[in-house]
Amino acid sequence: MTTLPEMRDLTQRLLSYEACAGNTSEPVETTTHRVYQKLRLSLSELAGSAGFHALASRALSLARSEVPSLSAVQVGSDGNLEGISAIEPSIKAEQDRVHEGGVILISRLLGLLFIFLGEALTLSLLREAWPGAVLDDRNSENGRKS
Repeated sequence: MTTLPEMRDLTQRLLSYEACAGNTSEPVETTTHRVYQKLRLSLSELAGSAGFHALASRALSLARSEVPSLSAVQVGSDGNLEGISAIEPSIKAEQDRVHEGGVILISRLLGLLFIFLGEALTLSLLREAWPGAVLDDRNSENGRKS
């Protein structure tokens, strides 16, 4: 099973890739939301909107235990994140906390995908959503478990 540090590393790769692909003047939260939206679109095709909603709701629940400010965020019936603007940062320290909340949320969602879909299918879906991103070199065996 994958660990949270491995999922955080993968999340950081996706966020970095998305940040480079997007407008560099956008706030970090917007980049996190774009990653979430790409995951939502990709996974809804595979699992349907109800399946994605269930995974995203569980990931949000797990993330809230680590970042209480995420209590203002809900997963809508269509899988969209609602209330994310309610936790927008007003100062730098708050911005870092909001970014950390987004990283944890995406990490938890990826962790659930690895558990339920397996590493190969999850990485395949991620490669489709982010074709140019380096996603599977987490260890010396090109992302494969030994």
